[in-house]
Amino acid sequence: MDDKKNEIISAENVGVKYFSGNKDDIKTRALQLFSNKARKEKNREEKVFWALEGIDFKAYNGEIIGIIGSNGAGKTTISKVISRILKEDIGLMQVDGKVTALFSFGMGFNKELTGRENVYLNGMMLGIDKELINQYIDDIHEFSDLGDFMDQPMKYYSSGMKARLGFSVASHLEPEILILDEALNTGDAAFSKKAAMKMKELVIKAKAVILVTHSLAYAQRHCNRLIWLQKGKVAGDGDPETIVAEYRASLPKVKPKKKRILQIDKTETIVKNNAVIKAKNVGVSFKLKNQDNFWALKDLNFEIKEGEVVGIIGHNGAGKSTLCKVLTNIYKPDEGKIKVEGRTSALLGYGTGFNQHLSGKDNIFLNAMLLGIPKKVVFEKYDEIVEFSGIKNAIDKPVKQYSSGMKARLGFSIAAVLKPDIFIIDEALSTGDIAFQEKASARIQEMIEGAKAVIIVSHSMAFVEKVCTRAIWMEKGTIKFDGSAEETVAKYRESTNK
Repeated sequence: MDDKKNEIISAENVGVKYFSGNKDDIKTRALQLFSNKARKEKNREEKVFWALEGIDFKAYNGEIIGIIGSNGAGKTTISKVISRILKEDIGLMQVDGKVTALFSFGMGFNKELTGRENVYLNGMMLGIDKELINQYIDDIHEFSDLGDFMDQPMKYYSSGMKARLGFSVASHLEPEILILDEALNTGDAAFSKKAAMKMKELVIKAKAVILVTHSLAYAQRHCNRLIWLQKGKVAGDGDPETIVAEYRASLPKVKPKKKRILQIDKTETIVKNNAVIKAKNVGVSFKLKNQDNFWALKDLNFEIKEGEVVGIIGHNGAGKSTLCKVLTNIYKPDEGKIKVEGRTSALLGYGTGFNQHLSGKDNIFLNAMLLGIPKKVVFEKYDEIVEFSGIKNAIDKPVKQYSSGMKARLGFSIAAVLKPDIFIIDEALSTGDIAFQEKASARIQEMIEGAKAVIIVSHSMAFVEKVCTRAIWMEKGTIKFDGSAEETVAKYRESTNK
């Protein structure tokens, strides 16, 4: 047999089961005081849920395999079985080669250590000899594009910077089989192109790359085979173009409640004259290790008026997440002033504020409490939150069993249904599947009628163009351009293609 067709992964009737009910979870019992309904159900029997069932496929040397599917389809679970983090309950998973896995951004990083120190920490966790890390450390630094931040504590990194460093470490330290599970979702366009080229280099030297992603365009462009998972089973396996077409055809059609939302290609809203956010000469600085202060934001001047849906775009490390934290009072400006009119709810990355040991149901009440929402309102909106999230069958399972996409859906549903005055979404939909992004787009457009403003941080330019009425392009902590979503995105794209 040709060496390129050497079998390196073989899955035969693989199944993985979870138990719902959490009757032995002490933390869950403690949180049950939030809901009388939950207290009545605390003694219910556990039920078996098959996250994977009857999985059969083979992977061969030299392949870049994309794994696609809706949130909760089993993509992360299959990644964990291949990397031996999980053991299959039935069937057999055989892997010929050492697996290096990167699960979402920043997993395994110590935020108090510098990027360089974390390279060595992650390398040792992967079983890499220190001499080999020494050999590649300069290449990892250069590829990550972190510059001086390489020697700064990772608590100052944005989610995108963590993603870049994580990929750089995993891809340079001679992996045999590299698994990327949603690890590039927060990467900007320029880095995504670099990552794609690096993956193609890897399969020449290594055995295979497995990419879990919700970006169908990225998967179709850079993978030579796709596996489509649906409800824990293989729904399709083959040529990327064919599998993507079949997957798209399977997606449910969103039926908006209001006629206006049928024009979902572009948000239509009435912008009022009153400003709900005013930033004047805003600056935020960090005291970095062995350096002078670093200005994450500098001289920001802008206003956001009632009725606007504003996209914040820019490369990793441009200051987007820092700005969100200023708007939500997590950070205070070191210079200038910021004024926000109204109650602000922020979804800063997927799963922020979730307790991993508690069920989705308990986390709804916990998150609402953190947002200052009265329990009575949560009871009234509970069924709507669960229905909108689309994870009703998993709502009683602990969040630690959720995929990143399921966390994103639940987090968005809680915040959106409870209707804040100003809603900030920082990369929280980066792991959402296409069907849910369509639902989220429609809900954001509905929200603007009752909310004062919506602010969205995203690397998806198509999403920004579709949903936002205006966009602010940030670069190195300053505003590079501020205008209509279409014009701003066009200028940003032009800059990344140079």
